[in-house]
Amino acid sequence: MNPSEPSAYGLWSLVIINSLVFIIFAFSFAKPQTSRDWRSFGAFSAFLVALFTEMYGFPLTIYLLSGWLSSRFPGVDFLAHDSGHLLEVMFGWRSNPHFGPFHLLSAIFIGGGFILLASAWNVLYQAQRTRQLATTGPYAHIRHPQYTGFILIMLGFLFQWPTLITLVMFPILVYMYVRLARREEREVAAEFGEEYLRYAKRTPAFFPRLGGLFTRTQGN
Repeated sequence: MNPSEPSAYGLWSLVIINSLVFIIFAFSFAKPQTSRDWRSFGAFSAFLVALFTEMYGFPLTIYLLSGWLSSRFPGVDFLAHDSGHLLEVMFGWRSNPHFGPFHLLSAIFIGGGFILLASAWNVLYQAQRTRQLATTGPYAHIRHPQYTGFILIMLGFLFQWPTLITLVMFPILVYMYVRLARREEREVAAEFGEEYLRYAKRTPAFFPRLGGLFTRTQGN
């Protein structure tokens, strides 16, 4: 690190703006209504705030790992913003990190997560209006597409800008989503009975069966 170079951090206005943009964007897709919805959305929002705080505000991970990073990757200015894309740096990508493999993979996960949230909400909203079980669209392949969408977005941000705090938060939030999903399943099973049990038996919870996905796509 070169102490004479200006730091690319301390940009708290960007922390606030980016946090609000992504939280509001996710809110427009998730539309939490119940207390369970708000808990899952609140945890997701906390992840985003922690992420953007390190991305633009205070790079805690880089400071804590500064000794190891400087010795392992000499000549890299870790106070430069581009160097915060640690996976690109660690795996030797020296061009613009926004075109690096991990950043591109990140964009796929984040974009896919938001698309999944949007499509799942439309199906769920229509099912709730008619008091029916949601089994079409994303729900034809997985039982909890909204939770999967949140997980995909968080995983995408981890590929793009890994931090110690978000790395700790991620498995905790995944565990929380799994617990919320199980509780939700018990409530839906109590409401729809045998219909839901048949649906749950043929439909995975979070990860679609690739064979079944391909078959249904061909059938459409």
